[in-house]
Amino acid sequence: MKILILTHRVPFPQNGGYPIVVCNTIRGLVSLGHSVSLVALNEKIHRHEEEERDPLLDKIQYRSYDIDTSMSLFDGFLTTFNKNAYNIDRYYDQEFEKLLIGEVRNSAYDIIQFEGLFVAPYIDPVRRNCKARLIYRAHNIEHQVWERLALQKNDPLKKLYLRLMSRRIKKYELQQINKFDAIAVFTEQDKSTMLMYGAKIPVEVVPVGIDLSQYRPDFSKTEFPSLFFLGSLEWLPNREGIEWFLHSFYSDIANDELRVKLYVAGTDIPEEFDDYEVLGKIFIQGEVDDGPEFVNSKAVMIVPLLSGGGMRVKIIEGMAMQKCIISTALGAEGLHYKNGVNIMIANTREEFFKAIRRCIADEDYCKAVGTNARRLVEEQHDTYKVTRNLVELFEQLL
Repeated sequence: MKILILTHRVPFPQNGGYPIVVCNTIRGLVSLGHSVSLVALNEKIHRHEEEERDPLLDKIQYRSYDIDTSMSLFDGFLTTFNKNAYNIDRYYDQEFEKLLIGEVRNSAYDIIQFEGLFVAPYIDPVRRNCKARLIYRAHNIEHQVWERLALQKNDPLKKLYLRLMSRRIKKYELQQINKFDAIAVFTEQDKSTMLMYGAKIPVEVVPVGIDLSQYRPDFSKTEFPSLFFLGSLEWLPNREGIEWFLHSFYSDIANDELRVKLYVAGTDIPEEFDDYEVLGKIFIQGEVDDGPEFVNSKAVMIVPLLSGGGMRVKIIEGMAMQKCIISTALGAEGLHYKNGVNIMIANTREEFFKAIRRCIADEDYCKAVGTNARRLVEEQHDTYKVTRNLVELFEQLL
């Protein structure tokens, strides 16, 4: 098959959930002998430079288009008076639409996969200009992210704004879903939501897949006991979750009630997070050069997600590295886990405290949970197995 992947950001370097999912999908499709092209919007805040060239680019056709999606405070104020979903609209660019029309006219694609809601504004011109089957890959039920963020806010103005954005995004989301030929989601929960919202096209669960050959744990380099968080704080649910965790456990770690070091790493960590640092106990590291190496060097992953949706790629990666993971039930959504066997579920401060205490007191237990986690990923999240399921969906539509 000839397949076009359309993304709202360049998935290189592979330093976050979205890029990892996109690149592993491409990697799996190429391994199965399919011809893959990637057309990506190149956001200013994620601007891709040529020196970051990924070897995967040598196996595909690739084009990108620079776009500025940044929003000033004034723009944010104006969105309250605009009935459209501005968070989606800012990804529309007339010149990119022309480029995309030329791409689909000149190449006889069998499948065009739209990676997320932010490229949905281009479905109508693509539909008019080619005969390919169009797939919508729902990385999240997007409006639910905003709904859940609103529930966590105490400030009435922030709550009102988030609810307003959620309603607009939901309206847009529901208008788009039946324009595609099929929808691929990561979790059964998201499939149920799509059907509840009136999806009349096929909706299939295709979970997150990773290349397991890239995850090789080495326990001789792991610091025990230690806790770590790894994620992009540009994504509001991540920032909200780690802020809650730091606020909740700052004193416990600083005063040695919990005798463990905490490392916070990832992209877009604000400067004010430096205020949480405690010499020798809490480390705010920012972006790390080698994600798997950082994960390998620490013992227990925390995922204190309070809002959001979909499937957390960082959890899949942590499991692949045989980490013991403490997550909220929401953070572990979509995983076929067994609490206490291949992950630890904690939804309150008290539950997190008890889970951390158990982990730092029992290294053998942590290793057992990590071993079971790796086994789960091997069975259900190997990208080469997962991609075959996606291809089966494609074949059903042709």
